[in-house]
Amino acid sequence: MKIKDIITVLEEMAPLAYAEDFDNVGLLVGDTETESTGVLVCHDALENVIEEAITKKCNLVVCFHPILFSGIKKITGKNYVERAILKAIKNDISIYAVHTALDNHSQGVNKIFCDALGLENTKVLIPKQQFIKKLVTYTVPENAQKVREALFEAGAGTIGNYDNCSYNSTGTGTYKGNAESNPVIGERNKLTETEEIKIEVTFEKHLQSKILKALFTNHLYEEVAYEIYDLQNLHQNIGLGMIGEFEKAMTEKDFLHFVKDIMIARGIRHSAFIGKKIKKVAVLGGSGSFAIKNAINAGADAFLTADLKYHQFYEAENRLLLADIGHFESERYTKNYIVDYLRKKILNFAIILSEENTNPVKYL
Repeated sequence: MKIKDIITVLEEMAPLAYAEDFDNVGLLVGDTETESTGVLVCHDALENVIEEAITKKCNLVVCFHPILFSGIKKITGKNYVERAILKAIKNDISIYAVHTALDNHSQGVNKIFCDALGLENTKVLIPKQQFIKKLVTYTVPENAQKVREALFEAGAGTIGNYDNCSYNSTGTGTYKGNAESNPVIGERNKLTETEEIKIEVTFEKHLQSKILKALFTNHLYEEVAYEIYDLQNLHQNIGLGMIGEFEKAMTEKDFLHFVKDIMIARGIRHSAFIGKKIKKVAVLGGSGSFAIKNAINAGADAFLTADLKYHQFYEAENRLLLADIGHFESERYTKNYIVDYLRKKILNFAIILSEENTNPVKYL
C-alpha cells in the first residue's frame, strides 16, 4: 500500500478543505508514491515519536498537531521542530497532520470530547461560514434525471441528514446558435424555444471542480448554462466546538471532579462557582478562548476548553462555569479515534498507537 492510498482514507476521515485557513495540514514530509511499511499515530510528531516509528518499522507518522506550523527557513537541528524533521527525512519517514480538518468535522475532536463525557443531543457550537455554494443549471426534461443523479454522486445536494436534495422548476429556454454551433436541439441561425427544467443544488465549496465535471459530462447541450453562488448559510455540521447535554444535571464541584477523572486532567483552572447545576455543556478541544461568548450565547452552563489567560476568566461574567482542563487533556482521545478509524478502513495492515506522551506541560 502506498502512502497516497492511506492519505485517501485520512482525507475521507478529515477532508483538508475543513481545515482553518491559518493551519498547515496534510502531508508535511515525504513522498506519496512511497510504499508504506506501517502507520504510527500520535498527538505530536516529536523526535522521540520519530524514533518510535523507526523502532516499530512505520514509515508514516500521522499526527494531530502539525510539527511544521509556521514558516521555516533552515533545517539545522537547532530546535525541536528541526530535529524531528531532520530525523524523519534521514530515515525516509513521512509525516501527515490532520489538526483543524478533524477539529471541524462533526465526528472529530469535539464529538470525541463530548462522547468521552457522555453528552447527548450534540451539535456544532460555531458552524463554519462561507462554505456552502449553490449551483443552478438548465436542461431539457429528458436529460434532467441524468444530470441530477450525476450531481448527487459528485457530492451535491446534501443537507444535514438528507441527501439527493434539489429544487426543480419548469420554464422556457431560448437560444440561437451561430454558424459554428452544433445544437443538439434546434438548428443553426434559428431561434429555438424549448421546455427546460431548472435544477438548483447546494454543495460544499471544495467539491466545485468535481461538481462541474459531473455537470459537463452528463449534460447533453453543446454549451452548458449554469450559475454558481456563494451562500451566507452556515454549515450546521461543520465547525469548531460542540455543545450537548447530560442526562442528569450535577453540581459544579461534582462536574469538575467528573471531568478531571474522565479526561485524566492533573488540574483544572476554573472561574468562580455561580451556584448553578451543570447540564448543558460546551466544549472546544485545544485553545478555545475565542468561543467563550459563543458558549454563553448557546446557553451553556459550562464551557470546557484550554489555554485560557488570566483576564479571560472574567469573561464568564457569572453566566457560566468556565474551565481550562489543559490543551493535551482536551484532545487526549483524538489519536485513539484516528487509530480506530484507520483499522476499520485498512485491514491487515500495521496501524499502531504511539506510546509516547508528548504533553509538554508537567505538574508538581
